[in-house]
Amino acid sequence: MPFPFSLPTTSSFSFSSSFTCESHPSLTLSASTHRGVVKDSLKKHKRLPAASQPPNLPSILSNLNSYLPYLLAIDAGLGNKTVSAEEVSVVLTSTPAIQWRPTLSDHAVPGKEMARVKVQSLEYELFFTLSTVAYTHTLLARSSLHPLYVTSGAPLSTRERTTAIATATKHLLDAASVHDYLARRAESLTTTPPCADIAQPTSRAMSSLALAEATLLAVLKDDPYPAVVAQDRNANDREWMYKAPEIPKVRAHLFARLCLAAADHAAQASSLCQSQGKGIPKLNEALLRYLEDFRKTSRAKACRFFGIDAELSGQTGSAIGWLRCGLQELGVEPKDIKKGLSLSRMKKDWSERREDKKVERGTKWGADAGKLEEIRIIEMLDVKWTKINDTMLTQAIPSPGTLLAGLPSGRDMHTIKPYRLPELETESLEAMRAPPDRVDDFGDELLSSDDDERTAVATPVGAFPGTQDQYDRSASTRSYY
Repeated sequence: MPFPFSLPTTSSFSFSSSFTCESHPSLTLSASTHRGVVKDSLKKHKRLPAASQPPNLPSILSNLNSYLPYLLAIDAGLGNKTVSAEEVSVVLTSTPAIQWRPTLSDHAVPGKEMARVKVQSLEYELFFTLSTVAYTHTLLARSSLHPLYVTSGAPLSTRERTTAIATATKHLLDAASVHDYLARRAESLTTTPPCADIAQPTSRAMSSLALAEATLLAVLKDDPYPAVVAQDRNANDREWMYKAPEIPKVRAHLFARLCLAAADHAAQASSLCQSQGKGIPKLNEALLRYLEDFRKTSRAKACRFFGIDAELSGQTGSAIGWLRCGLQELGVEPKDIKKGLSLSRMKKDWSERREDKKVERGTKWGADAGKLEEIRIIEMLDVKWTKINDTMLTQAIPSPGTLLAGLPSGRDMHTIKPYRLPELETESLEAMRAPPDRVDDFGDELLSSDDDERTAVATPVGAFPGTQDQYDRSASTRSYY
């Protein structure tokens, strides 16, 4: 949590090859220059090791935000609209041919990278660029939250934890605003998008997902149990020698309703992703599985907080029943039902160790939407409360079905603010009235997402220099015999 998006990559493109601007002749060259910077930064980011990618995200976001005003100025100029109180006139001379490699669409061949899609509209170029901005905000949120889950270093203080969660929440709400803008803008389109990544249902689903993740972070900020579980697994922690973990009383009923609201948003996102329009391929299984796990985890958190509320009221039996409801939502059987060896429990333990390694390495961690972490918390409370109930209180434990039937509705905490499109400054726009000082040749470069140039060997190993053409089977069709 949040979802580990992969940033798309794109081809080179020269705006001067498809557009001319009579009012500002240098606008197309400036747009091509900034787009070239974005292309190169996405290419370099993709080739970085997973552990080195988070520090590179602010640079990518800065490059995208620098490119967007020029792209929007050309888009406004096609409709003879004003930009910063100046009229911009852009004429389409030929159909643009741009390529993007989607990252959310389902793979046609398992294990093979998605094929590039051709974009022949400036509108879909804007959609891909803004989607990349939203993905970058989500990845920045993941980068802020990563120290909370690392168990190899010193535990974070309360202030550091609060700061990290507040930063991540801001990034997620920014991502939700961008996705919401794309979903509203796509409502007026009549053409079929080239892939599912920029389809209207996908944008709406990603907006709901980002809002759900931000809502759950509001709970995480004041939820002491994830920190207690992480501290228990931290080999460098020495606080347990002289001080027991502090678990303050929480507003359990409010947090439970917030979790139910997050579950509702995740269910809406899952429904939208599975109901793509006609002619649009489906999204990949990893995203669909994450949405379902996020919904289950949010409902399990709500059940846990209802259990905490019951335990604070002295109803330990009902509290244990709510914990059993949470385990039922997560698809896990309580420990006292299965005695001895259990294949499902061995599988769960192995999954937990694998997830811990992902967190330490910083590679694709949190793809289970916090499911394993929530199982650890519920099982810890289940052991504690069951021991108290068996030795002191002996209250009856209600069935999960009885408790789940009385779940209240969710309560939203955040609202999605309208996304404000960046505009070119007046000084920059006036400077582009001058003719371009060089040729716009950005379209002649290689594709940034062309993996063939990485895998192809210029000179075969062991070959004499200058004879590589003799080893290229595609260059010659003559027989060897």
